[in-house]
Amino acid sequence: MGALKRVGVVGCGLMGSGIAQVSAQAGIETWVREVDQTFLDKGLGRIRKFLEDGIAKGKGTAEDRDKILGNLKGTVKLEDLAPCELVVEAVVESMDLKREVFSTLDRALAPDAVLASNTSSLSITEIAACTKHPERVLGLHFFNPVPLMKLVEIIRALPTGEAAFARARGYVEQLGKTAVLAKDTPGFVVNRLLVPYLLDAVRLLDSGIASREDIDNGMKLGCGYPMGPLTLLDFVGLDTTYYIANIMFEEFRQPHFAPPPLLKRMVLAGYLGRKSGRGFYEYSK
Repeated sequence: MGALKRVGVVGCGLMGSGIAQVSAQAGIETWVREVDQTFLDKGLGRIRKFLEDGIAKGKGTAEDRDKILGNLKGTVKLEDLAPCELVVEAVVESMDLKREVFSTLDRALAPDAVLASNTSSLSITEIAACTKHPERVLGLHFFNPVPLMKLVEIIRALPTGEAAFARARGYVEQLGKTAVLAKDTPGFVVNRLLVPYLLDAVRLLDSGIASREDIDNGMKLGCGYPMGPLTLLDFVGLDTTYYIANIMFEEFRQPHFAPPPLLKRMVLAGYLGRKSGRGFYEYSK
């Protein structure tokens, strides 16, 4: 099975635009679909800005930018992704919405095309159950920001076949990224380890044992982490972590997956981190 020539991405938000960008950078004709032209233009504009910022920093040329943008095709119709050999879904974390997308793609694409979800927490097996070809469904979990992060988790659902897995792994290698393989269980590898660590940092702060700065500096300077857990929570989004933690607690019923009360109160107050201007730290606009 050779290199992929045509890939689709459903959703052109923060993650979808990143996945579309790295696919186009790898020389793959990349079709990206959004629900309307406004969202599509915004997502493609984000890719252009990323590339132009790179030119300004001496990390690329105008010729590179034009070549990458030339590999990108935008659409508002899911059916336009029909010729794609692999499609990555990157819509919001709603099981109903994802199943609707996969059901439509399952009918539109060739039977051997691979359908992948970028979900960070939902069951790939449950998503696959709405298709007639569940053997070609799997998870491809990218990390934010996609153009800079080198890792992709490949998640095998119970029905995932060997051919789909091999094609997905080849795609990750084509992008120049490293794959880690995981079974279909909430949090996969990275979030399964990361989320309890982040929740423990919130519990430590709430107990008054140490300040936010000392917790973050402790992990940065003591463990060599690039950023402390509370800074990372602000970067990821407190609501995102709260949502994933709830799914993991629902599945495993273990105390270290339970979101601490302080995290819940902050989410309810709208203190979501960088995106809202305030989380554990304040961010000026």
